[in-house]
Amino acid sequence: MRPRTTLFQHALIAATAAFVASGLLQGSYEPGPVLAAATDLLAGNAAGSDRAVSKRTKAAVEAFASEVRGLSHQKALETAFRSYYAFKTQYPHRVTKPYLYFVDYGQPSTKKRGYVFDMQALAIVEGPFTVAHGRGSAESRNGVPTRFSNRPGSAATSLGLYLAQETYAFRGKAGGGRYRSVGLRLEGVSSGYNDNARARGVVAHGAPYVTPARAGRSEGCPAIEQARAKRLLPKLAHGGMVFLFAPEKDWMSDDPWVVASIE
Repeated sequence: MRPRTTLFQHALIAATAAFVASGLLQGSYEPGPVLAAATDLLAGNAAGSDRAVSKRTKAAVEAFASEVRGLSHQKALETAFRSYYAFKTQYPHRVTKPYLYFVDYGQPSTKKRGYVFDMQALAIVEGPFTVAHGRGSAESRNGVPTRFSNRPGSAATSLGLYLAQETYAFRGKAGGGRYRSVGLRLEGVSSGYNDNARARGVVAHGAPYVTPARAGRSEGCPAIEQARAKRLLPKLAHGGMVFLFAPEKDWMSDDPWVVASIE
């Protein structure tokens, strides 16, 4: 298991290395006052950013706790919100929409386990609603998914944090027939856990096998009802985020955004 780090430790290391390299080029092997000041400044900024992430996370959890009940793990919302705010703090230019599509895959497909949150207004845009999981993640159609994979061809759900990208005309197959819906391409930013999403064709989309009562299985996509997809996915496009959660210990202790965002 990787050691847990603060939010901007990587930035601090990179900046420090640059200053060290500069000193070496000048023939100096001792850290001088400029390097020391820069290191102290970056460390202070990192600590401040971590405090800001924690403050925002706490406010979000408190805002949604009374409305989002029955989750599979007591840290489900906290994990999602910390990861969201950690990524947004480090890459503010990439998170240009306030929406977070959250799914709790610790629940069976017969449960309404999806939400879209407005993280700026701290309000529920829509949910709960049914969401599909990958057929490679569970043996039965209505079971709780227990296998998660980033591997091409696995047809499994991949956990972690995603950045919503462009929408497109999605075409799929279900029940022996073809259908069309809106699709939303996703960039997996949880390295090692979902960063093959685009290569695998894992997207958010509408599907006829998802109904208000239950969801069938996808090829790993967090598919939703077709009418809902048409309504919600354009809101997320080009800068919203997606977080797929499950109470999976190895992932929770190793996902780079989950780990980086936990104090």
